[in-house]
Amino acid sequence: MEIYQDLSNFPADFGPSVVTIGNFDGVHAGHAAVLGKVVELAEEHQLVATAVSFDPHPSQVHQPQSPVEQIMGQADRKRFLAEVGIDAYVLIHYTLAFAQQTPAEFVRSTFVEKLHAKFVVIGDDVRFGRNNEGDLATMHQLGAEHGFEVVTVADLMADASRRCSSTRIRQLLARGEVAEAARLLGRPHLMSGEIVHGAARGRQLGFPTANLSFDAEGFIPADGVYAGWLTDASGRRHPVATSIGKNPTFDGIERTQVEAHVIDRPESESIEDFNLYGQHVILEFVAQLRDIVAYTGPEALIEQMQKDVAEAKRVLGV
Repeated sequence: MEIYQDLSNFPADFGPSVVTIGNFDGVHAGHAAVLGKVVELAEEHQLVATAVSFDPHPSQVHQPQSPVEQIMGQADRKRFLAEVGIDAYVLIHYTLAFAQQTPAEFVRSTFVEKLHAKFVVIGDDVRFGRNNEGDLATMHQLGAEHGFEVVTVADLMADASRRCSSTRIRQLLARGEVAEAARLLGRPHLMSGEIVHGAARGRQLGFPTANLSFDAEGFIPADGVYAGWLTDASGRRHPVATSIGKNPTFDGIERTQVEAHVIDRPESESIEDFNLYGQHVILEFVAQLRDIVAYTGPEALIEQMQKDVAEAKRVLGV
């Protein structure tokens, strides 16, 4: 997949293309339906499958005091877009000046003059241009004017009346409802980042943990203990029990790093040899096991952690 971030120096011979536009935060099931149609049309008509997005997220520009927390970082977004078959990812630098373009100006300068669009694939709730003035009807009008066909893909889940949206997924993750979020995403929610050294309390208790760095990408679910998977830098996938939140048993006063205890450490590797420090990993959240609570001491905590591991193994089928 080619990535373009400078429209001022865009290749003149780009396209012709099939284009879609969005923030693609989470690349959820609704996005997948739209992106799948883009790829299908591109293959059928021998065009370039193109996704247009913005960086930073518009909320960071318009509401810097309270920006929307992103479900997924750009690195993971790019990986998923490539996996579904997108040929070109156009990541436009979003500014207040850029946001002043009318819907007609934006479509003409980007879709028509730069991308040479033959098809534009969008959801039926699309909004674009200055103050989000453009909608589905606007796009159809502009398509007739500039010679591209507008294809609409509804992003309703087949088994639910509720629209699949990034906002809805954030709400679920904020409550720890990662299993329901996974249904809308089409896969488990994930975070990615480097493993760093922590306080080593888990190791002392017999449950060593891999600690995600504070700058890891991805929406942090609600405090709690979760069953999930960790994919290490070599591509090995391990079942894990992951803890998020303060450490009330040890009087923690700050939010700790996301801590994942690997359940199936290879028998051939000792705790010392099984070293994830410095590796970039992907951490998936399958189900919430319990809330974070304070225990009377290390013995009670160890007993609970043993139960957590057993429950995680049951949930994950390992």
